[in-house]
Amino acid sequence: MSAYEQAVAATEYLKGRIQNRPLVGIICGSGLGSIADLVENPRIVRFDDIPGLPDWEVIGNEGCLIFGRIGNKQVVVIQRRLRTYEGHDYSVMTIPIRVMKLLGAKYLFVTSTAGGLNKHYEVGDLVMVRDHVDFSSLVGRNPLIGQHDPRFGDRFPALQGTYDRGLRNIAAKCMDKLKLQSELLEGVYFHIAGPAYETPATARMLQLLGCDVMGMSLTQEVLVAKHQHMKVFALCLITNKVTTDSDTTDEHNYELETKVAKMKAPLVGKLIEGILDNLH
Repeated sequence: MSAYEQAVAATEYLKGRIQNRPLVGIICGSGLGSIADLVENPRIVRFDDIPGLPDWEVIGNEGCLIFGRIGNKQVVVIQRRLRTYEGHDYSVMTIPIRVMKLLGAKYLFVTSTAGGLNKHYEVGDLVMVRDHVDFSSLVGRNPLIGQHDPRFGDRFPALQGTYDRGLRNIAAKCMDKLKLQSELLEGVYFHIAGPAYETPATARMLQLLGCDVMGMSLTQEVLVAKHQHMKVFALCLITNKVTTDSDTTDEHNYELETKVAKMKAPLVGKLIEGILDNLH
């Protein structure tokens, strides 16, 4: 079964069970799963119940698609994303995004926790992604590699304007209404495969390259969405500041980073609600 046939099989199954047709797909980052609680009258479909998809239980994922409304907009939410460091093939990671598009979604909102490379960023800041650097794609690890199917998109998609300026403008206005404009920044995202954190030398190199934030997700999902001509809004929450001192003994505290994410999740949710309310 081709990738397109897999996506179509999953889509047809969902169309037979879900009445709403989502306008927006939303992916929750680590510690930001409570965003899914915003969905009214949710209809939940487990990944492993959807034909045409790989055996999600075998590959160790307990994710689901959550359908419903946030405000007056139909959405579909992925509460737990797939990550490359868990051993998933890129072709597997693309399928949920492909299905969102085939169901009718025109927008993809991606949230993620990230480390702050920019010296002016603080823990708790929200950063809208305006561009990214992805070394994985430069060395042949790109989700679009493989047999081309024109029904998905172009063979050689251009990536200018990947992160939609209009959506970022809407987000800025929403934060202004919340009187929190100073907490919303813009920056360049760097994708690190993980699961190991970056070395201090890597962090220093990325600062020289002009990268502002870094994380272990986001870019692969965004590339697939752009391939399908979806408008993308990507938002990072800074949960730690990267270390550039090679002699430091300070270590990452994942529990503390998760605590920051859960504390800021309500604000991220309010911002998403505001953007959705302004989509026409």
